Amino acid sequence: MVTEAWEDFNMSKNVKSLICLILSFGLILSLSACGNAGRSSENQSSSAPSEETSSQAANADDKTASEQSNGPANETIAEDGDISDSEGSRILVVYFSRTGEQYTVGVIDHGNTAIVAEMIAQETGADLFEVLPVDDHYPMTYAELTDVAKKEQNDKARPAYAGEAPDISHYDTIFIGAPVWWGDWPMIMYTFFEENAEALAGKNLVPFSTHEGSGLSGFDKKLSSAIPGSTVLKGLAIRGNDCQNKQDSVRESVKNWISGLEF
Repeated sequence: MVTEAWEDFNMSKNVKSLICLILSFGLILSLSACGNAGRSSENQSSSAPSEETSSQAANADDKTASEQSNGPANETIAEDGDISDSEGSRILVVYFSRTGEQYTVGVIDHGNTAIVAEMIAQETGADLFEVLPVDDHYPMTYAELTDVAKKEQNDKARPAYAGEAPDISHYDTIFIGAPVWWGDWPMIMYTFFEENAEALAGKNLVPFSTHEGSGLSGFDKKLSSAIPGSTVLKGLAIRGNDCQNKQDSVRESVKNWISGLEF
């Protein structure tokens, strides 16, 4: 009896141990499964973009698209900018002027024609272009200057002028002035006319002269012949002495002349 009871006790103990072993193994499996699930969830979370990251990416895409869209617009503005450059003054004043000894005036350091040209520009808002000789061989004394001017006229000389003329296509009206040399334009002005004849055709051309008794000297007719197809408007002749000594009167004459022109 005692032996049977002991055997029963041992059997019960073994069964309990077996049950505990099974339960422990099940617990280990359960914990392992939970750990794997946690790691899987963590991996999924780190590999998937958050809403904030997605939003930033979308904003970056929008910014890129906006910059790409603005590119051509900026180019258009630049092109328009080139056009707007030509929307400034539509009037140009071209002139040739001399300093030095002048008939009935004496030695001057600001040319007569330059003075009138600047007055025209002030009244009209025009741009200025001075015709300057590349080889300034013109004497400063009056008598010698007239000799050189006469020789150039007889030789039909075409003295070169410095630099390039402005883009005349930007202008509608061009005032053109010079001193009268032997009843005509100085020969350097014919250089300007001939080199820019095509651009000047179709424009309003307005001659003006400075003189000491020659008046306009047919500047208008000679300009019309030199630039066929242009419209030559009424010219103005101003005495050189007045340019130096009666500038208020000259300015009034310039203002009245311009107000009577139609351009």
